[in-house]
Amino acid sequence: MKARFIALITGAVLGSSVLSAQSNDCATMAALAYDDAKAKNYDAAYEPLMKVREECPKYSLATFQYGERALNYKIENAEGAEKEQYIKELIGLWEERLELFPAKTSKGKIYADIAQLRYDHKLGSKEELYNAFDKAYTEDRENFTGAKSLYAYFDLMVEMQDAGNRELQDVFDNYDKVMAKIEEEENKAAERLEPLLKKQEEGEELTSKEKKQIEYAEINLNNYSNVKNALNAKLGARADCDNLIPLYKKDFNEKKSDVDWLQNANARLSAKDCTEDPLFFQVSEALHQLEPSANSAYSLGQLAEADGDRAKALDYYTEAAELEEDPSDQARIYYRIATNYKERGSFSQARNFYRKAISAKPSLGRAYLQISNMVAQSANNCGETTFDKRAVYWLAADYAARAARVDPSIASNANQTATAYRGRAPQKSDVFQQGRSAGEAISIGCWIGETVRIPQM
Repeated sequence: MKARFIALITGAVLGSSVLSAQSNDCATMAALAYDDAKAKNYDAAYEPLMKVREECPKYSLATFQYGERALNYKIENAEGAEKEQYIKELIGLWEERLELFPAKTSKGKIYADIAQLRYDHKLGSKEELYNAFDKAYTEDRENFTGAKSLYAYFDLMVEMQDAGNRELQDVFDNYDKVMAKIEEEENKAAERLEPLLKKQEEGEELTSKEKKQIEYAEINLNNYSNVKNALNAKLGARADCDNLIPLYKKDFNEKKSDVDWLQNANARLSAKDCTEDPLFFQVSEALHQLEPSANSAYSLGQLAEADGDRAKALDYYTEAAELEEDPSDQARIYYRIATNYKERGSFSQARNFYRKAISAKPSLGRAYLQISNMVAQSANNCGETTFDKRAVYWLAADYAARAARVDPSIASNANQTATAYRGRAPQKSDVFQQGRSAGEAISIGCWIGETVRIPQM
């Protein structure tokens, strides 16, 4: 018995020693591999990293992070079969990371990265590549956020439709979901940006972390804006009324009791302002009778507006906004209501609805720009002294600048507008003559009812 006990103890000690030795070996191998990778000496780091991955796969997530960098370097500097081998190896590394470190790995990002890598290097048929992106979207939509990958996802659908392997309706369906995802990401970026811009505009000091957050958010907004423009260019004539009306007209009698089909047709015709053809009225009326909705109410508002009945149109638009659940669509409706009030000279009401549009869609720079223009138009009516009247232009410039920051697609126009309004505002000499100083608050009366601070000049 004593001999058996000693043997068990000895075995446990030896086993512990083996595990300890293995752990030390992993740490030593990893340290050497990581040092070369940190120094960006990826040729030297590659083989040691792959050895750590093979022999100590669970040692550290860093093995996979550095391994990804090393393999990307190898791919960039290889050709032919060698390049393809490194691509396959990188895909295997990503898949292994997802398996071993699921809590620290985004499934949607990994699937999208794999699809993007294959797409960039044309590895697979269009159908296979599309299915790879679709897997990322379907299995982890929340983390499928890359602007480049979202574009590729749509681009492949268009190419398959051009080749006769998809219907036009498939293209529209894919466009809608990709555009919706992009707008979600834009809104998230704009929401993160808004309090930081406000802090910046009020002259508060930003931390280095906050400055990085602004930079990152603006880069994302610019990337998403570029992709939206590319998507619309790719969709091109496919979404013109000349294509949409025949597409929906041929199926109307068969589908006029199908709520889903009517909603789709109504939304597409409405978005492209295909409202003059009788089909639009038929679709809108059929939809509103079957299931009153935001889309059907909005469409009837468009028809009322086309007939010159603004009051009736606003009633329908208001109903549509209250029924709408999608933030981007709700913002579009509020924007239209606001523009109606603006055109009638009801600036206070218009601003209320532009603000509702911004609340629903924080990246809607056009709404900020409209408020900016209304504020500027009211400069002569909203101040007692000449200085205070001209100070209104500072506020108008602030709104225009905000429009540029949250919506890169209109940045050029918005920045030019901001510069023009600052040129009409008091200059440094005017501030000095009035005995005023930077940072001093000026209250603006009339419908505006806001405060603006004298900027540092």
